[in-house]
Amino acid sequence: MDTFGLKIIASDKVFYDGRCRKMTVPAADGEIGILPNHENMVIAIAVGIGRMEAEPGKWQEVALGGGFAEIVNNRVTLIVDTAERPEDIDVRRAQEQRERAQEQLRQKQSIQEYYHTQASLARAMNRLKLAQDKKWNL
Repeated sequence: MDTFGLKIIASDKVFYDGRCRKMTVPAADGEIGILPNHENMVIAIAVGIGRMEAEPGKWQEVALGGGFAEIVNNRVTLIVDTAERPEDIDVRRAQEQRERAQEQLRQKQSIQEYYHTQASLARAMNRLKLAQDKKWNL
């Protein structure tokens, strides 16, 4: 099967740079699948769980922050706020972040602070979901 070049760039590092067979990414209107020789486009990435198959039958899940994906000439570049593997997620820290964000949502805030807190809560919930899914799939 064909492959495509994939580069995932998080705000603090290059998370992945290599070949990929298939990939799904979270978008505002659901998940979008990417296969080799995909049509050229730009996709807005939502906070969620992405999946990639670098080797046949071996899927890896990644907690992705918001950003975008560019697909051009059989190369995919994801530029996202965060990209984390399940084993890199500190569950206790993510739970604390969720609790902090939930408490801040209960308080009166400006519109800008409200959206910032909502984004923080979404990232924490995403990390917890991926970490807990992996715990049950062992």
